[in-house]
Amino acid sequence: MIYSMTGFGRGEFSNDAFDITLEIKSVNNRYCDIIVKMPKKLNVFEDRIKSAIKEKLSRGRIDVYINLDEKSYDNYEVQANYDVLDKYVNVYREIKARYEISEPLTLGMVTRIQEGIDVSYLERGEEEYWEAIEPALQIAIDKIMTMRELEGKKLMEDIIEKTENIKRILSKIEELSPQILEAYRNKTKERISELLKEMNAEVDEVRLANELAIYADKTNINEEIVRIYSHLAQIHSILKAQEPIGRKLDFLIQELNREVNTIGSKSPDIDISNLVIELKSEIEQIREQIQNIE
Repeated sequence: MIYSMTGFGRGEFSNDAFDITLEIKSVNNRYCDIIVKMPKKLNVFEDRIKSAIKEKLSRGRIDVYINLDEKSYDNYEVQANYDVLDKYVNVYREIKARYEISEPLTLGMVTRIQEGIDVSYLERGEEEYWEAIEPALQIAIDKIMTMRELEGKKLMEDIIEKTENIKRILSKIEELSPQILEAYRNKTKERISELLKEMNAEVDEVRLANELAIYADKTNINEEIVRIYSHLAQIHSILKAQEPIGRKLDFLIQELNREVNTIGSKSPDIDISNLVIELKSEIEQIREQIQNIE
């Protein structure tokens, strides 16, 4: 399965304590480079986050953004301090009795006592944070994997189309290749005949055959054509692999380009030279697509 290195995934998770939003964005990169941007209190989880991502994504520049909304009402504890309240209430009652005050003792009077209610902040443990981060992270990873898979499928279809174009162009070169030697033979023989005509001499067919043999060896592109077909077959095979294939494809494209350059340098024929330009254009387009493959 081919995966593109370009993708986006967003995961959200909420519980009584947190609202977590986590986004993952990736673009092509030679290596797996993960940058995590999150609140400082979550820095302790950076290695866990990177490890979870590396289990699914092997290459790319990967940016992770985490937003944490902590629900403050959840981590406060409020309790009545009855030891203090009892003493205040007893004092109030004594004052009422001593001065014969009829006004009743109210809740408002009691709750205004500063020490009567204790408010304490509860520190959260690491795992409580992680239990909220992990679900959002997995959702984001699943979504970015789905997107990268869809993009990868499009890349594969485009690469296969371009390899078929290369085969068609290569078949034209194969048809033209034998004509080059024949054209050179006729042209060379004609030139020599004109020169020897003035000298009343005849063409030495043996020497001409030797000359043609040397020329044929210099301009023979059969080996390059065979290797190009072999490289194209390897590309089709690699596209079916169940592992990251970007680097392998990149190597094969370099080899394809090398063989095509050799054909261009060996062949003096203008028609073949034009076809070589078309080949290089198709290969360059494949190379650009491969840069996005994991």
